[in-house]
Amino acid sequence: MSIATGRRRGLILDRDGVINQDTGYVHRIDQCRFVEGIFAMTKAFAARGFAIIIATNQSGIGRGLYGEADYAALREWMSGAFARQGVAIAAVYHCPDHPTAGIGPYRRDNPWRKPGPGMILQAAADLSLDLARSWTVGDRDSDIAAGRAAGVGRLVRYDALAPRVEQCDDFWVVPRLADVTALLEAEEG
Repeated sequence: MSIATGRRRGLILDRDGVINQDTGYVHRIDQCRFVEGIFAMTKAFAARGFAIIIATNQSGIGRGLYGEADYAALREWMSGAFARQGVAIAAVYHCPDHPTAGIGPYRRDNPWRKPGPGMILQAAADLSLDLARSWTVGDRDSDIAAGRAAGVGRLVRYDALAPRVEQCDDFWVVPRLADVTALLEAEEG
């Protein structure tokens, strides 16, 4: 995919484990606890013109643990929480499919399911993103792999147990979301 210079930059976030604490198949408002620093980090990126995007595997739908309506209600509530903090979510993408644990039509391989790049490539097409100048923040290897496969320029893995900020191959590992903001500030000078 060819990306033209001058297009909009994006901050592509995983949901469970980056935006909210991952307690396992979060699908109700009362289960949602935001990760410390998520609003400050997204505000910093939005202030620099980044589109804020969420790309999340949601195999709980495919496994029959909750429905699309449950997911949609939580998505809308979360978008409202960001809006109340002054951050607009430009788009949200999800993949309910799982190749082995999905039920019925949800049991399938899907290029949208991370580590596939489908959700990120769709966001790039929908929002005219310059992926080479964009950032992905996730908490799993599959998030980093999806960003890498899509050609995202800055890859960051959030790991609250990491001892320090560290560069590993082509991605950064950070113990706090505030460290992502610090990386952005250092890059932008």
